[in-house]
Amino acid sequence: MGRGRAKAKQVKVARQLKYNSGGTDLDRLKNELGVNDSPVDDYDELVEKYADYADDYGSEDRKDGTTGR
Repeated sequence: MGRGRAKAKQVKVARQLKYNSGGTDLDRLKNELGVNDSPVDDYDELVEKYADYADDYGSEDRKDGTTGR
């Protein structure tokens, strides 16, 4: 006895969490994850940064038989 009322409350809470969870504070989450607001490196800077890797691991075949793509 009394289990019906407790189960109904659990179902109600579960539905609220499932369908009404849009209240996420994205700014707080960003701060917790340590994301900075600086702009993303532009393409030319990334090319310069990883040019050495492109030379080493270019489109030549690897030892395992796959290509560098």
